[in-house]
Amino acid sequence: MTDDRRLTVQGQERKEQLLDCAAVLFAERGYAETRVLDIVRAAGVAKGLFYWYFENKEALFRELVEQNRHRLRKAQADAIDPDAEALLQIRQGADASLRFMSRYAHFFALLEVENADRTFTEERRKGTELHTRDVARLIRAGIADGTVRDEDPELLAHSVVGTVGYYGHLHRTGRVDLPDDELAGFVGRLVVCSLASHEDIARRVLAGHLRPQPLPG
Repeated sequence: MTDDRRLTVQGQERKEQLLDCAAVLFAERGYAETRVLDIVRAAGVAKGLFYWYFENKEALFRELVEQNRHRLRKAQADAIDPDAEALLQIRQGADASLRFMSRYAHFFALLEVENADRTFTEERRKGTELHTRDVARLIRAGIADGTVRDEDPELLAHSVVGTVGYYGHLHRTGRVDLPDDELAGFVGRLVVCSLASHEDIARRVLAGHLRPQPLPG
């Protein structure tokens, strides 16, 4: 695959065009039923150009997963106030994650389907591991300052990431029919109440302000 740093502006735009067209087709038809020929036709480019940027369809899909992971982490970073206490940062991150998953529900749904044959298991796991690591770091800080209950930080982090992921799944499969902001707010409150070392701390953190940020395009 071509090194992005060596692409011209026009070349990078053409590559993004291929990625965007592929994402739409994958969502509509599924990974297996989408051919490279379908992608280049949708993008209006020659087939040879596809192989200038990507080794094959699988390489393109893996790059889409990576791109989605970076967008999610940016949405989380934009929503988290670095000066806020750890428990509020966890709430802000959970809220932003749920909103992002709702906005890009089609892609997360596609990942769930393609993950069934374990071809892309490792790519999906990377995002979960990064999220868990970030949350565990904040939990350790919260335990240290007495705002988070003193339990295994890794186990608590898995509970947060699992809660966010599960409610995101319920939302995109239609089993929870709530507007994005309402569901994100509920998940944020649930996470805080499950982690707080005392009810008064939970109330204080829930009274804190979120930092609504526009999601990446």
